[in-house]
Amino acid sequence: MNNLNKPGEESIIAEYLKKIEKSRLVLKPIGFVYSSSMQELNSDDVRNLIVKIIIHPKLEQALYRIERYSHLIVLYYFHNLRKEQGKPLKVHLKGDPNLPEVGVLASRAQNRPNPIGLTVVKLIDRKANILFVKGLDAFNGSPVIDIKPYIPQSDSVRDALTLLNDINQKS
Repeated sequence: MNNLNKPGEESIIAEYLKKIEKSRLVLKPIGFVYSSSMQELNSDDVRNLIVKIIIHPKLEQALYRIERYSHLIVLYYFHNLRKEQGKPLKVHLKGDPNLPEVGVLASRAQNRPNPIGLTVVKLIDRKANILFVKGLDAFNGSPVIDIKPYIPQSDSVRDALTLLNDINQKS
């Protein structure tokens, strides 16, 4: 494998790698994204659009006091992506061939080994099992996998570095 492992770990790691090759993970959506006006929108439009996240009515109690948070983290499934054979493992940042190529796991590209999206949204309102949010970049009908409250003390990293920082400084 590599020389970073402690003695005896190679066989344990090899066993885990075999297990993940055979594994299937089944997630049940908790709801879906709905907007009557969501068509082909650019990123600026999405940031300002208020959409609904309709949570399964059986889970309404799981939303208890969620309106006490101003922002939420929404995990969703990219259900509208083309099913490409052999998804690329390297992509250009932001899909721009003028920007550096990186591994797909070092990007925010949609075509990923597991097409899961994550967005921080502003919670505008809640009516029973329906959340009204602003800034969700998911497609209409996207299955919502999970919602978590955004907590600045644990979800924001003040001194985080990104490749985009380097690119923006050079421009």
